[in-house]
Amino acid sequence: MTEHASPSLVEVSPGATTSTLLADRVDRAPTAPMIERRDPSGAGWTAMTAQEFSDDVLAVARGLVARGVAPGDHVAIMSRTRYEWTLLDFALWAVGAVPVPVYETSSADQVQWICSDADVRLALVETADHAATLAEVRDRLPGLVDVLVVDDGAVDALRSAGDDVPAEEVDRRRAARTADDLATIIYTSGSTGRPKGVELTHRNFVHLALNGRAGLAEILDAPGARTLLFLPLAHVFARFIQVVVVAADSVLAHSADTKNLLADLGTFRPTFLLAVPRVFEKVYNGAEQKARAGGRARPFHWAARVAIAYSRALDTAGGPSVALRVQHALADRLVYRALRGAMGGRLTYSISGGAPLGERLGHFFRGVGLRILEGYGLTETTAPTAVNLPGLTKIGTVGPAFPGTTLRVDDDGELLVRGDHVFRGYRNRPDLTAEALQDGWFRTGDLGAFDDDGYLRITGRTKDIIVTAGGKNVAPAVLEDRLRAHPLVSQVVVVGDGRPFIGALVTLDAEMLPGWLSSHGLPAMGVDAAAKDESVLAALDRAVDHANEAVSRAESIRRISVLTTDFTEDNGYLTPSLKVKRAAVVTDFASTIDDLYGGPVTADG
Repeated sequence: MTEHASPSLVEVSPGATTSTLLADRVDRAPTAPMIERRDPSGAGWTAMTAQEFSDDVLAVARGLVARGVAPGDHVAIMSRTRYEWTLLDFALWAVGAVPVPVYETSSADQVQWICSDADVRLALVETADHAATLAEVRDRLPGLVDVLVVDDGAVDALRSAGDDVPAEEVDRRRAARTADDLATIIYTSGSTGRPKGVELTHRNFVHLALNGRAGLAEILDAPGARTLLFLPLAHVFARFIQVVVVAADSVLAHSADTKNLLADLGTFRPTFLLAVPRVFEKVYNGAEQKARAGGRARPFHWAARVAIAYSRALDTAGGPSVALRVQHALADRLVYRALRGAMGGRLTYSISGGAPLGERLGHFFRGVGLRILEGYGLTETTAPTAVNLPGLTKIGTVGPAFPGTTLRVDDDGELLVRGDHVFRGYRNRPDLTAEALQDGWFRTGDLGAFDDDGYLRITGRTKDIIVTAGGKNVAPAVLEDRLRAHPLVSQVVVVGDGRPFIGALVTLDAEMLPGWLSSHGLPAMGVDAAAKDESVLAALDRAVDHANEAVSRAESIRRISVLTTDFTEDNGYLTPSLKVKRAAVVTDFASTIDDLYGGPVTADG
């Protein structure tokens, strides 16, 4: 058993809440910009000061009081990532209510489950379509009093409704909240069954936000610090960033549609960004394809090799050689500068989580000039519980324990977490709470290992471990992550439980396929044809060989099956946070897996 801890940099007072974070921001710098909103013309962004945002929160909060929202009421928010999400979140906190996020892509059954389990009294939804989804299950939600639609003027209506409510009523409710009161219920995305309601307190958020600000001051409090939030605010990772930006001196903006992300990055020009590895994979693969299409594939690949070599050299005692520095400077003029410009030109840091990034991408982007701080956390830890630091970044790890956190790897390799950011329990599930929270520790279900400096590597999940017929234990994550980095690959599920060797189900990336075919001199074809094409299969075999370099022969992928159906949220194989529902895939594609091995698993393996 090994254990590493990082002391708290800031202690949380008993009366601290998300609302006091906003009040402190206003007290520090009321006229400084805190939020920027896209101009109606779409040409630029308009700044909103901390005081202006606080005033808007108060106006909406008074409207919520007028609509009968009482302290402790549970209120659903179902929307894309936009200004109104943040506004409603803080307004609900101001009146003592408990926001319950719902992914805007959720099905009617998922919405019904969350609203029923959380006992939601009011639902604030973005669009008429969202309201229609709720209407499908309204008869199974007797506790739901009303549904308000943002696109139909709900926020303006709340502002008007609150005109007769004294501001002192909101102040009274704010003052009555304590750090240990319930702040939100976030439902896990359900990769292993019914979503569980994770109950997070104000202390969880405030502890993490204040210690995050202190520990990452050179990112969050740097002059001109600003971030563009585009991940779903229904997810705890984006929610934490929203709160930590308010606690710090950064500026926040929202991008509701990833189709506009590059354009928004170019006009808003963030200095730091929150993202998941798939975003960086898409950026790299898109840049590579653009270079190929422009006849510049060779310079791009040379520049990529230089970036990776330069980044690796930064971790050595002597640093990059003079020759490597010269090559890096040339590559910067030819390739890196344009790539940084496409991301706004000011982006220097990104925080990555949700899945392993991979060392190749980490070194590439650091070599280009974007330092990706890979971290690790769960809904149950209010997001980050470990993160790399600007002063010492170890690519391939998720960093040391977050300030105020103790991490332990037990004798079975499972990671345990203790700290003020750990949730208080699962809603309506005391059995699962008792299983997860033991003797003050949260059992994550993830496997990990520390290096000599206490930097953590996540090596897999306890429930995902594959045991082959030969008794070999295989953690599939490293193979899946490396194989998924190939531009042709969309999703990967490694299989082999009770089988003689490891195999994998692979889906193709329909967006990247046309460009890849063109750049390799191949005719256009759809996914169905590509799944059988010799050149495509050969490229995938080479990608498998590359993935296998990270593991022993007994753990290596010996055979793959290329599927013509991708895993998506719409067909039920991806969660809203883009995690593969492994159990569903293995069940539904059982015959394909059997074909991979020449028949079903037998008693003798």
